[in-house]
Amino acid sequence: MDKDTFAKLIIDNEQQLYRIAKSILRSDEDCADAAQEAVARGFAGLHSLKQDRYAKTWLIRILIHECYRVAKERARNFPLEPEMRQEASGGGERYSELYEALSCLPEDFRVVMVMHYLEGYAVKEIAEILQIPDGTVKSRMSRGREQLRHLLEEGA
Repeated sequence: MDKDTFAKLIIDNEQQLYRIAKSILRSDEDCADAAQEAVARGFAGLHSLKQDRYAKTWLIRILIHECYRVAKERARNFPLEPEMRQEASGGGERYSELYEALSCLPEDFRVVMVMHYLEGYAVKEIAEILQIPDGTVKSRMSRGREQLRHLLEEGA
């Protein structure tokens, strides 16, 4: 894959990359940092991409790993309670009830739910990107839906 094709891939998938990062990280700034670092790492490792058709999956995998790194770094630097973490990250804006419930899910459930229901990935694609079995994706989605249902019922 050449540099121009890679740049087009990034531009075409900018919103999707942000939403996936947002499913792991709460702060817009952290999402931007993770996405920027993922793009830089992807660009630097472009020579290691064996087939161009997997470029998007490869980039998303890099992004997810980068999000986990940023989250781990932030947790070390800011061991705050969840409410304080939200204030520290500028999370004063009000989201829909569904988004708030989704953000309360454990990260493993939240990531697969966002990738499937918001980004339209198939179970098999999610399993490939996250490098987990199909059954694990399905069980995380099932448990995530159940927890989401309970969270929304409590809020109603």
